[in-house]
Amino acid sequence: MPVPLKTGETLRGRYRVRKIIGQGGMGCIYLADDLRLEGRQCALKEVEHDRTLPAKMVQEARDQFLREATVLARLDHPNLPKVSDFFSNGPRDYLVMDYIPGKDLRTLMTEAMAKKSFLPELDVLNWANQLADALSYLHEQNPPILHRDIKPSNMKLTPTGVIKLVDFGLVKLLAPGEVTITVLQGQGTALYTPLEQYGGDIGHTDVRSDIFSFGATLYHLLTNHAPTDARERFLNPDALPEPRLLNPNVSLRTQKAILWAMELHPDNRPESVEAFRETLIGSRPIMVSTGGYRIPIRYSWLKNKVDRSLLIVSAALAVITLLITLLHF
Repeated sequence: MPVPLKTGETLRGRYRVRKIIGQGGMGCIYLADDLRLEGRQCALKEVEHDRTLPAKMVQEARDQFLREATVLARLDHPNLPKVSDFFSNGPRDYLVMDYIPGKDLRTLMTEAMAKKSFLPELDVLNWANQLADALSYLHEQNPPILHRDIKPSNMKLTPTGVIKLVDFGLVKLLAPGEVTITVLQGQGTALYTPLEQYGGDIGHTDVRSDIFSFGATLYHLLTNHAPTDARERFLNPDALPEPRLLNPNVSLRTQKAILWAMELHPDNRPESVEAFRETLIGSRPIMVSTGGYRIPIRYSWLKNKVDRSLLIVSAALAVITLLITLLHF
């Protein structure tokens, strides 16, 4: 484990470390102040490659990090933190990303458990809809990008109700016709990891691997129970309880979609995030935050571009109406 940076330490003459906000086997994630842009806080993700490897392999890993950090820096989506910079400092490499305030979904689930309750299904579906937007965007890149570590603790709910998929630590680029190429080493979190991902770089992961983790995340959020490890399920097919046995409030439709996403063999899962979202949500109402209000709409309605434009206009009118009302007080 690399020795963490100290509070107050400044990197590149620009990023001053405040504190550690995450930690892993290859380094830490720090909250830092951007000294060039007053008032801006950012997250620094640190990567120190295995020094026991031959020097040539370490250099290849670092070159790959820099190449693919360039790809991440080009991404721009409201449900992903923006990568604004990347650099090397001695033996370590760093990604600079937006700092996302708010609680992660694991924390919200734990708080619900402490109250002996469950997260509302409508809220979870709203978060799932936003996560589907982010994953579809990643998977539609050329080449497609896999996240490979989708889990409740990697999803943050901002104070404005927006979900952010915050950790790019295991993102992979899919090279056409080839085995996936690792950006940053790691194999995901076992509870949410499909069987094919246990093979590491020899495993034939694709977008359906993220769909498995997506389904496992929803399973956990709705049942307060961690999903059974895929390896155990392979040996004992009945090891995974149906969601409704753990939380009777889960709808049959949601249960069916989640279990479909969590099929052990990739060929038995949805072929795309959009196919999974259609089965999970379809015409059911979801919530969209506009100006502090939560407006129920339907996902199938949102798919029409004209209707999406009307939604934006309606939201703008709602905000204007609210401002006019406030001015009268």
